[in-house]
Amino acid sequence: MTIRKYHSPLRAQSATATREAILDSAHALFLTQGYPGVTIGQIAETANVAVPTVYSSVGNKPKILTALLEPALTDPAIADCLAAVEASDDPRTVIELTAEGTRVTHERHWDLVYGLLYRNPPGEPAVKAVLDKGADDYVHALTRVADRLVTLESLAADVSHAESVDLLWFHLGPHAWMTLVGERGWPFDRAQTWIAHSTRRALLQDW
Repeated sequence: MTIRKYHSPLRAQSATATREAILDSAHALFLTQGYPGVTIGQIAETANVAVPTVYSSVGNKPKILTALLEPALTDPAIADCLAAVEASDDPRTVIELTAEGTRVTHERHWDLVYGLLYRNPPGEPAVKAVLDKGADDYVHALTRVADRLVTLESLAADVSHAESVDLLWFHLGPHAWMTLVGERGWPFDRAQTWIAHSTRRALLQDW
């Protein structure tokens, strides 16, 4: 006799809705109270669920924050940007595309990335591990940009491949956006224009 596994679409939809309510609750509380000041009980109360439901649906606080970070760390704009970079034969366009791609990912997730992680980063090892992985992936993406610039033989004579990665990180990494947009209040458009210009000037032989 074949035993069929029971599958209820309504139950699955309910579980998804519960998870989304918990994440929405945590997102709002983390931003208003800071990550350390929020308890699982508060998250449960705001989401209108029981405390055990929070643990069974998402997990503890580090796992909740990791789930909130996932869309930023896996944003499809990153892959789209790299595909466009590797298809371009113009080094200036490569820089412009990278500036646009990093701008899109930061702007899309700005409230979480700047409002929580940059201004008051959680110190828990589990969260730090996720953030470190995100930084490593960011550097890897910029290394692919540097590879493309080397292939196009467009780097300035005194800029090595390794140095180009460092300069890309300096000009296009998260701290540039946090400083100009977050701390100094620049609009994203102005920041993108300046960042692209300064990156071309720092890296390219014909900028």
